[in-house]
Amino acid sequence: MCTSANECRQVLHVSSHKRRRTRVRVVNLSRRKQGGGGEVKDIKLKNLKLCMENISILEKNEKLRKQATLLYQEKLALISEFQKRSFYMQFRVHSSH
Repeated sequence: MCTSANECRQVLHVSSHKRRRTRVRVVNLSRRKQGGGGEVKDIKLKNLKLCMENISILEKNEKLRKQATLLYQEKLALISEFQKRSFYMQFRVHSSH
């Protein structure tokens, strides 16, 4: 059972490209019945699907984290520009009197 993304990545080979869907290739899992019966196979397949979903969520989370960082940097730049303009306007008002 995958308990972390690293363990899931050992089971899956994941590759993604910008602006393309993530492709997942199952490694070390055959479709034929594996000694333990159908229940074990079903559990393994459910676990694999959950691992794939977890990886997808982690990738989306990383993308959103990067986007949030960029927005925060833009916010800081806008605040700095506003403060500069405010200072300039304040200086200009006091100079004209």
